[in-house]
Amino acid sequence: MSKNGKGTIIEVTELVKNFGELVAVNAVSFEVETGEIFGFLGPNGAGKTTTISMLCTLLKPTGGRATVNGYDISTDKHLVRESIGLVFQDPSLDDRLTARENLEFHAVLYHVPRNIRDSRIEEVLDMVSLDDRAEDRIETYSGGMKRRLEIARGLLHYPKVLFLDEPTIGLDPQTRNYIWDYIEGLKKREAITIFLTTHYMEEAEHCDRIAVIDNGNIIALDTPENLKDDVGGDVIKLKTEDDDGAKEELMRRFPDLEMLPDPECKLCFKMEKGEEFIPDLIRDFGTKIVSVSLHRPTLDDVFLQLTGKEIRDEGSDTKSGMRVARMRANR
Repeated sequence: MSKNGKGTIIEVTELVKNFGELVAVNAVSFEVETGEIFGFLGPNGAGKTTTISMLCTLLKPTGGRATVNGYDISTDKHLVRESIGLVFQDPSLDDRLTARENLEFHAVLYHVPRNIRDSRIEEVLDMVSLDDRAEDRIETYSGGMKRRLEIARGLLHYPKVLFLDEPTIGLDPQTRNYIWDYIEGLKKREAITIFLTTHYMEEAEHCDRIAVIDNGNIIALDTPENLKDDVGGDVIKLKTEDDDGAKEELMRRFPDLEMLPDPECKLCFKMEKGEEFIPDLIRDFGTKIVSVSLHRPTLDDVFLQLTGKEIRDEGSDTKSGMRVARMRANR
C-alpha cells in the first residue's frame, strides 16, 4: 500500500462491527487496488453500508483494522477523510441553495484553497454537465441531477477514493444507465478508485471486482466473469409438444444430465458449452421442439448458488453512520 497512487489503496483485516448482540459486520478482510471499481454486492441488511461507514470513519469498529490511502481509520481519521469523497445513500444536498452554493459550502468544509476554489467548482460542474444549471436551486433538480451533483461534490477536494453507497437507488433505469456511463468515464478521466455498494445485479457487472456479502460475511470475492464461471454450465430451457416424453428421451440419451427445478419449465437443465450442445440436440431429437433458450450464468445465479436464496430486500442496512456524516465529517 502507498500514498502515491500505486498498489493497494484499501486494506481491511478482520473488521468487525457489533450493535449490541447484533453482528453487523463479521471479521471481513479484503483489499482494494488503486484505480479499480470495487463493489460490495448484497441485499439490504447485509453489512455493506456499515462497512463503508467504518472505512469513512463515521462508525467506530468493534474490532479489526483497516487503512485507506495508508492511513488507519481509527488513529488517522482526519487524514482518511481528506483522502476520500463520499456520496450518501440518502439525499444530502441543501435544496434551498443553488448547486454552486452547495459546492462552495463543501469546499470550505474541506479546506479547498481559496485561490483554486472557483476554478475547481467550475471544473466539477462541467464534469457532470451541470454548469448551465449552477445558479438554480436544488429543489428544481431531478433525482438524477441531484445524484450527479453529489458525485461532483464528492470529487471537489481531489479524493483518492470515492465511496458511492447505492449510487443509483431510487432512480429510473434510463437515469441509472446515465449515471453509470458517467462513473465509468470518471474512472478514466480522474484515475480515481471507486468503492461502491449495490444490491442491483446489473450494476455489479460494471465493477472490476466484486465482494459478495451476506449477513455480515464476505462469501466470495472475484471478477464478475470469474464468479459466473464458478457457477458452471449454461442453463437450457426447452418447450416441446410432449414435455413428459421429451424428458424421458433426454434422460435416456444423456443420463448424467442435471435437470433443474423450475415451476415454469419442465425441461430445464445445465450443460457445459450450451451453444455447441443445442445444434446436436435439435438435429436428432425425437419430439418436436417448440422453443429453446440458452441462459448463461448471471450474478443472480452466483448469489443463489452461494447463499441458497435470491437477493432480497429485507429492510435497511445500518445507516446511522451515513445519516450523521454531515455532522461528523468536519470535526
